[in-house]
Amino acid sequence: MSVDSIKVTVWNEYRHDRKDPHVAKVYPEGMHEAIANHLEKESDLDIRTATLDEPEHGLTDDVLAHTDVLIWWGHTAHKEVSDVVVERVYQRILDGMGLIVLHSAHLSKIFKKLMGTTCNLKWREVGEKERLWVVEPAHPIARGIGPYIEIKATEMYGERFDIPEPDTLVFISWFEGGEVFRSGLCYYRGKGKIFYFRPGHESYPIFYQGEVLKVISNAVRWAAPIDGPKVTFGNVKPLEKMIKR
Repeated sequence: MSVDSIKVTVWNEYRHDRKDPHVAKVYPEGMHEAIANHLEKESDLDIRTATLDEPEHGLTDDVLAHTDVLIWWGHTAHKEVSDVVVERVYQRILDGMGLIVLHSAHLSKIFKKLMGTTCNLKWREVGEKERLWVVEPAHPIARGIGPYIEIKATEMYGERFDIPEPDTLVFISWFEGGEVFRSGLCYYRGKGKIFYFRPGHESYPIFYQGEVLKVISNAVRWAAPIDGPKVTFGNVKPLEKMIKR
């Protein structure tokens, strides 16, 4: 990899994939590996994975120090994530690390901490069709995507989604049962950029769909840190000569 490669860590709770036979059949190596296998094909990305049951959930100080963008998937074990690790991730985001939050990770400790709300929603799992409409076509995350992405069968998420108003709304979903949902949301926290992306239920092969993976790789590049000005807080000296009064 180039020294300028974006360093990406794909984090997965990795419980359904190991314990549920149906999910294991869909994702035999885990959802994190399905995502990582796609991203590894991109020459400008340097990929590693981490899971909940590794020491420190695989998110040590050293790993996070060498992570430009963290991708997060979780569902049934949000409460098992250490508050110490959550605080560690939170501080890295404020310092510039990007975060991509996928599907049921809307209830993860880190996303709720960043949003300051319950992040709750309505849901229904009957395998209905979803159509994600691009509502901000000039946004970098929508690069190479058509007017919409259609997912043949998925779990429904519906409004109200209890989140702060996003800085940018990129996707809105419509579901076969009639609901709509804000499905692609961008936020800034400190120097970090956050993207929530709704698709990705464990029972469906959504992380093999080309358009979904294209959005994730676009989001990685958008969320990567930039070499911006250093942020200064606290008491500072004046830039100009001032007359003492």
